[in-house]
Formats: sequence, structure tokens, C-alpha cells
Amino acid sequence: MKGALILLLLASTISLQAQPLKAKSSTIQTKTEQRMDISKITNPQVKQAIEALQNNDKNAWFSFFTNDAVFTDDGRIMDFTSFFDNAFKHKEKFLTIDKVENNGKDIFGNFFAGQWGTFKVYFKFHQQADGKLNRLDIGQSK
Repeated sequence: MKGALILLLLASTISLQAQPLKAKSSTIQTKTEQRMDISKITNPQVKQAIEALQNNDKNAWFSFFTNDAVFTDDGRIMDFTSFFDNAFKHKEKFLTIDKVENNGKDIFGNFFAGQWGTFKVYFKFHQQADGKLNRLDIGQSK
């Protein structure tokens, strides 16, 4: 009797272990590209420049600026062309535009900055009388 009980337990254990494993369900999440609303930007040149940045269109972006555009990042003067060549390489762009001031030339929002992550920034554009942008000051906003 004792041997039959052990044999029964052993057979039950083996049959439980032989059950096929259920496959884990996997969910694939896809990232949806959302088009950001830039309608808050009232200055046409700035709006087109931001649109070029959002579309990762480097040639269009540079076309809105003078050849000698002054550029600062958190108050430090930097080389405009090399900075934005790198930014376009990493597909940096605004994720949101939270506030627009100074006749559409000061833009505040969340910005994806490639290897540096995402944070709140300002872009302050300066414009010549002919409409060309001749200075851009960017930095982290509070």
C-alpha cells in the first residue's frame, strides 16, 4: 500500500512537470509620431524655423538665419553651425510649446536634446529689419 502511494505521487509529479509551458504573451508597443502644434508662434520667420527644426530639415533651418548669426547656449557664445549640425544629427526638437512671448520670438517648452535628455528650454530669436534671424539665445528655463 505504501509503495502504491509513493508510485502514485511520483506519477502525478512527473505528469505535472511534463505539461507544456504556456507562451508568455508579448505586447509590442509602437511609438506614434505626433505632430506638435506650432500655431501659438505668431512670428512667421520663427514659426518656419521651428517647423524646419521639428521636421529635422537642416537646410531649411539654416536658411532663416544670417551667415554670421550669433548663438548662445545658457549665456555662453558658441558656434551656431556646429551646434545645430550636431542637434540635427540627434533629431533634437520641441516636444511641447508651452509659452510664446515677445511678438512670437521667444519660445518656451519641453525639448528633446538627444543624449542630454528632455528638459524645459527657451529659444529667443532676434530678427533684423529684413526678416532674417541674426541671433538665437537658448537655455534651460525654470
